[in-house]
Amino acid sequence: MKIFHVPCLEDNYAYLIVDESTKEAAAVDPVEPEKIIRKASEIGADLKLVLTTHHHWDHAGGNEKIKDLVPGIKVFGGSPDSVKGCTNKVDNGDKLTLGSDVNILCLHTPCHTKGHISYYVTSKEEEDPAVFTGDTLFIAGCGKFFEGTAEDMYQSLSVTLGSLPKPTRVFCGHEYTEKNLRFALTVEPDNKEISQKLQWSQQQRKANLPTIPSTIGEEFETNPFMRVDLPQLQAKVGCQSAVEALRELRRLKDNWRG
Repeated sequence: MKIFHVPCLEDNYAYLIVDESTKEAAAVDPVEPEKIIRKASEIGADLKLVLTTHHHWDHAGGNEKIKDLVPGIKVFGGSPDSVKGCTNKVDNGDKLTLGSDVNILCLHTPCHTKGHISYYVTSKEEEDPAVFTGDTLFIAGCGKFFEGTAEDMYQSLSVTLGSLPKPTRVFCGHEYTEKNLRFALTVEPDNKEISQKLQWSQQQRKANLPTIPSTIGEEFETNPFMRVDLPQLQAKVGCQSAVEALRELRRLKDNWRG
């Protein structure tokens, strides 16, 4: 499979997932449908599916229009999430296919919204899998707890997404990496992996290049919200459990003006 970034709005990313043998494609969060359709046309891809991570307008706001522009396209979204334009509701564990080689597993990752879905995508054995995490897991960060609790986010990040293979590529919904890493350094100023990744991300952004994807393995090294099981991180934020630490990190980040 091939994955293409499609920058949208101010700092959003939509994505195109293409099955190379059939050229069938899925669009992830196509908030600006014309951009997705143009990209699909450029690469000769045939749009079949929309994978919506959650109901917020900057992710689901293009669904109705893409249905008008691509008759017959199927629009998937989490069943508890009232996704605009949704034709096919999905729940945790549901499986979809794209073309002849691409398999998509729906993972319920609630907290940012109640019905948030992350899509875990696998293809041929020699290819690293990918996961599209919307606004649940960002590179070096996580989404705000709009419709859930710290317990929900812990389950979504550390249990559901954290159990994916370490080489899984992480494609998230926004270009927030540099700011997230600067916050991460305030929590763990001696973490060399964070410092190095911050330098790299600043170079990427200067060159107008994305900082995405990361990997699940990298997130366990550089993302404080995925490091809350570590006693040393809990101590840094004055907490004694992973969930407490996650709640406190979110509070600190919400008030941080870095």
